[in-house]
Amino acid sequence: MRTVAVVGASLAGLSAARSLRKQGYDGRLVVIGDELHRPYDRPPLSKEFLAGSLAEADLALEPDTEDLRAQWLLGVRAVALDGPQRAVRLADGSEVRADGVVIATGAAARTLPGTEGLAGVHTLRTLDDARALRDELTLGGRLVVIGGGFIGAEVASTAYALGLDVTVVEAAPTPLAGPLGETMGTIVSALHADHGVRLLCGVGVKGLSGESRVDAVLLEDGRSVPADIVVVGVGARPCVEWLAGSGIELDDGVKCGADGRTGLAGVVAVGDCASWYDPRAGLHRRVEHWTGARERPDAAVAALLAGGAVEPSTPRPPYFWSDQYGVKIQFAGHAAGADSVTIEEGARDDRNVLAVYRRSGHPVAVLGMNQPRLFMRWRKQLAAAA
Repeated sequence: MRTVAVVGASLAGLSAARSLRKQGYDGRLVVIGDELHRPYDRPPLSKEFLAGSLAEADLALEPDTEDLRAQWLLGVRAVALDGPQRAVRLADGSEVRADGVVIATGAAARTLPGTEGLAGVHTLRTLDDARALRDELTLGGRLVVIGGGFIGAEVASTAYALGLDVTVVEAAPTPLAGPLGETMGTIVSALHADHGVRLLCGVGVKGLSGESRVDAVLLEDGRSVPADIVVVGVGARPCVEWLAGSGIELDDGVKCGADGRTGLAGVVAVGDCASWYDPRAGLHRRVEHWTGARERPDAAVAALLAGGAVEPSTPRPPYFWSDQYGVKIQFAGHAAGADSVTIEEGARDDRNVLAVYRRSGHPVAVLGMNQPRLFMRWRKQLAAAA
């Protein structure tokens, strides 16, 4: 291959570029990113950066000594892919032709319809998002977080520590029931009540009120929650619209094999936009976690450089972590499909538990709350079993 284009300049794209060089590729390397910023670390955006304890320079993912010999095209968005020609068309009218393409365009935060132009309403996905929200949080006041997932919970925790009056609104009866199951979702989300943060579950949001600036969140049951600031944390959508008509199969992201290969020769996908085949579960799924964006590009790049001639290995069970109210939460595996979950260490009321999820008696996932050493032992066991 003479030219490889990596479309996406966040962690997954940077990891793919590093892997290309590590695996011996010495040709032309073009990295395309729609943000003007060099690659930065996203997990701190909802925690240390938002709290003001971490500077922008600390978010950098590239050491000063690193030189990938890449051409960086930043601040320009990919708008189309000519699949057979492997030509990436950009919003500025230019085109990058390549022998291999790595799709790493990530995901974008979902928004609340009808809130465009209303001051005080935020999503949190990018550095620019975090800058704007941080500036508002320093003013204090009443914050309403719409969505009780991990991003929403982390923002609530950070804002609580900054002294804001915080309410979390979650449409589902139990926050985090999707990734953690109802039992452990209940235990983890109880951290809000432990710290005096109001948690309203089982009720949807009808809309927001306010003329030029938000002043309340209107719930579907008729209640109104006063708000000076609103953060919408209702998940993310894969950024794959630009691939329409390219010949790549799309199904909640870019549909890939277990090694990231798409149906088009010379094109692989990694990161939050990629729906990889999971041979353990027999289905495709997206893994929107830091470790997946860091680890899986190695396999995708190997498949790209070998032209699919190597047998894909089974990806490690997904792993993610969250820091909320001073509690470190770690999870590995898949809770979906587990038929039992047992607390094997600690006490649920002390929020220091180690819980194991099993299916037919076999461990399929593990959750730790302030149990880092025991959790890591279980995580290694899950990886070995996989």
